[in-house]
Amino acid sequence: MTELATSPKLQLLPAIDMVDGKAVRLTQGAAGTETNYGSPVDAAMDWIEQGAEWIHLVDLDAAFGRGSNVGVARKIIARAGSRVKIEFSGGIRDDKSLEAALEMGAARVNLGTAALENPEWTRAVIAHYGEQIAVGLDVRGETLAARGWTEDGGNLWDVLERLEEAECPRYVVTDVTKDGMMAGPNVELLKKVCSRTDRPVIASGGISSLDDVAALREAVPHGVEGAIIGKALYDGAFTLPAALDVAGR
Repeated sequence: MTELATSPKLQLLPAIDMVDGKAVRLTQGAAGTETNYGSPVDAAMDWIEQGAEWIHLVDLDAAFGRGSNVGVARKIIARAGSRVKIEFSGGIRDDKSLEAALEMGAARVNLGTAALENPEWTRAVIAHYGEQIAVGLDVRGETLAARGWTEDGGNLWDVLERLEEAECPRYVVTDVTKDGMMAGPNVELLKKVCSRTDRPVIASGGISSLDDVAALREAVPHGVEGAIIGKALYDGAFTLPAALDVAGR
């Protein structure tokens, strides 16, 4: 514990996934597995009151190509003001959707499918927006998942090499098989990704205990910058203040 106390801070991002105006969690990213957790605005205000510095806000309807929760996202950003930074994800596939997300106040936009299917556009927006861009790498084994995790998006290492050439500022790495399963994060996958990039990596999927938070904090020197936490917080496995303490706030 003494060693952990002196290690660099792990940034935590409570997740709010939105479907039809509600905060939900999915199991392994599958549509139809939603557990409803009520108002996304209330969830955001709760996380802010408990000390969140970032919120990972996901429009799942946009990711699945079946609608939009931008109105709710705008309410969250308006209510939050300068108290928290928003990382926005879901359905960002062209200039219009990217600009709209940034104009409504997102500090950072997470590209998913577009980064896999439209390399030239991705290279251009990275060059233009820099640190405001992150790319989500949603992984099953060594295969990336695209279009709301419903299609294959290519080989992880091939895509990572291409994004490195484009000077991608940051990666959000999710082991899809772990997401919503409360089975612990895939630390080995994260370390492998970190070994192939000097860019910061945000971990996502599987965090179920404070020990998992501690394990990810120990990976900070390898390149893990932060961790997205969802189901564990909603189900009360631990509190956000307790996780922030372990993460080194």
